[in-house]
Amino acid sequence: METLRLILTIADVLVCLVLIATVLFQSSKEEGLNSMFGGSAETFFGKDKARSIDAKLAKVTTVAAIIFVALTFVIGII
Repeated sequence: METLRLILTIADVLVCLVLIATVLFQSSKEEGLNSMFGGSAETFFGKDKARSIDAKLAKVTTVAAIIFVALTFVIGII
C-alpha cells in the first residue's frame, strides 16, 4: 500500500508541475485599457497562431487540473 501511495504521490507532483508550467505559458486574456486605446499591434495571422497555441494550452491545463484533483483525492483516501 505504501508503494502505491508513493507512486501516486510522484505522479501527483509531476502533474502539478505540468499544471504550473501550462498556466505560466498561457498568454493573458485581460487586455484592460490597452485595447481601449488601440495598443494591440498583432496582425490577424499572429492572432490566429496565438489562439491555437492558447487553445491547446487551455486544454492541457484543464486535463492536468482534473487529473491533479483526482490524484489528490485518491491519495487522501488511501
